[in-house]
Amino acid sequence: MTESNGSPGAGASLPDWEKRFRAPRVGLPGWAEYAPDRSLFTSNATGTFEIYAWDRSTGQQRQVTDRPNGTTGGVLSPDGEWIWWFSDTDGDEFGSWMRQPFHGGPDEPATPGLEPAYPAGLALGRDGTAVIGSSTDKGGSTVHVMRPGAAPVEIYRHEQSAGVGDLSHDATLIAIEHTEHGDAMHSAIRVVRMDGSTVAELDDTRGATEELGLSVMGFAPVDGDSRLLVGHQRRGRWEPMLWDALTGEETPLPIDLPGDLDADWYPDGSALLIEHSFRARSELWRYELADGSLTRLDTPPGTVSGALPRPDGTVEYLWSSAAKPPVIRSTAGHIVLDPPAGPDGIGQAPDSVPVEDVWVEGPGGKVHALVQKPAGEGPFPTVFDIHGGPTWHDSDAFAADPAAWVDHGFAVVRVNYRGSTGYGRAWTDALKHRVGLIELEDIAAVREWAISSGLADPRRLVLAGGSWGGYLTLLGVGTQPDSWALGLAAVPVADYVTAYHDEMEALKALDRTLLGGTPEEVPERFAASSPLTYVDQVRAPVYISAGMNDPRCPIRQIENYVRRLEERGHPHEVYRYDAGHGSLVVEERIKQLRLEIAFAERHLGRPDRPDQDRSGLPTGRG
Repeated sequence: MTESNGSPGAGASLPDWEKRFRAPRVGLPGWAEYAPDRSLFTSNATGTFEIYAWDRSTGQQRQVTDRPNGTTGGVLSPDGEWIWWFSDTDGDEFGSWMRQPFHGGPDEPATPGLEPAYPAGLALGRDGTAVIGSSTDKGGSTVHVMRPGAAPVEIYRHEQSAGVGDLSHDATLIAIEHTEHGDAMHSAIRVVRMDGSTVAELDDTRGATEELGLSVMGFAPVDGDSRLLVGHQRRGRWEPMLWDALTGEETPLPIDLPGDLDADWYPDGSALLIEHSFRARSELWRYELADGSLTRLDTPPGTVSGALPRPDGTVEYLWSSAAKPPVIRSTAGHIVLDPPAGPDGIGQAPDSVPVEDVWVEGPGGKVHALVQKPAGEGPFPTVFDIHGGPTWHDSDAFAADPAAWVDHGFAVVRVNYRGSTGYGRAWTDALKHRVGLIELEDIAAVREWAISSGLADPRRLVLAGGSWGGYLTLLGVGTQPDSWALGLAAVPVADYVTAYHDEMEALKALDRTLLGGTPEEVPERFAASSPLTYVDQVRAPVYISAGMNDPRCPIRQIENYVRRLEERGHPHEVYRYDAGHGSLVVEERIKQLRLEIAFAERHLGRPDRPDQDRSGLPTGRG
């Protein structure tokens, strides 16, 4: 396989699947509230995802950060003078905020006096005030207020998960999302003054017969307006409402659209931008607060992965589909931002194939799956590419990994199992206590459809995924050993008990919510949901990749699982890399996928040679 040497046009001879990774791309640019020509965006132009500054008035762009393992998540101060970015160590997500002048200059500590921690929200005021959320494994969650020239002052602390939601426009009120009630999946909201004293509390878990959560969408962008835009689940899905913390008034917003609704303020506070997600696609609407009228904005079919309204009333959004690579568009009709030039001479990423929708009857209701397949007639070797989260969902959006498998002759099936977002609150909340096993029941139902429909070759079924998808992969090859010919697990939970004790505190709280307690309190549930419990039943060869600095799926628990495979003499490979929960380095991402594809072809044969010997491999049940 030809490698790039970095010279102009060097990428021309690369296969399409590598071009999709190497093609320079940009994230949705954010801008300073009072200097809207000053923007920030992320890009992989250098081969590593880093933060870039963009002066729209001059067109000038410059790279802000330059770190071996990459940087994301920059924030501009409202006046556009400062760029804040979070500095961790090789992807371990533990560190401190730094800042740099917009037009360049040395980095400096942005929060002197605060110890390193995990970030838990940041809000910046136009008067220079900063509200910093953080958490540590032993200290719980904290919120600090830092005034210009003064040391940070702690105004909130709790052992349960909490974070900064937003700071009001006049920097007098702070919205904090918290889970003091102990349910890490359903947050409450507390609005406090700058000294930490409580103004009001909104908690839909109190006295509720159903589990309901809230989310902070943002304070009104107008002085003297204390209304907070809040996401709620009172009608079985996510939708917005207005809550005035000073008066207690709640204003429902009757938006008659199916699916989940996200919202953001237009800069003048007169309207809301509604992001409507339904059946793995999304679209944008404008909602007028004065009369409740709703107008659809013109966006192509596919997925909007982020959108922001500009001061002139237009909206910029990041759009893609499974077949078409991402692009930053404006509702004014133009492309907003071209990526900086990359070193390989590769332009736009090559197209892939569109997805087909499949609905399969499962044990908990109809399961939605997205299918991509190569040219030719099936049955195909098939990769079940399982998403992470678990509170996430696959959508009709561009993704380089499944596109690469299709290029290599594999069909790809992505399942929005119970626990996924976008299909109503009951679907997302269905995981309690039988964690992992419920998701695998839905995956099994889609697997049976894939075989019976003629799509998938039952002898060459691959279970794959990263993070929670990696966890389900290891759990699946252990609990469904006759169903899968191969397992590919990236940054997985492999030993649930050890993972619980080693992971970051916020994830411990989530595990307690999902499983109903700690490993010591409900050992039978942790055992039933842990891949390590079933490791001796695994028949399929297993490939595992793991980040040495991963705080979410720590390395020790993966080594425990690998050790058991070694003791059995079971066929497996492990790839360890020096980063955290995944990598921001393009070359590293390509290397990992190349190793997975080679592992699959070595054990299953190449898709164009279905009769290649695979003696000793499970043949499946189909």
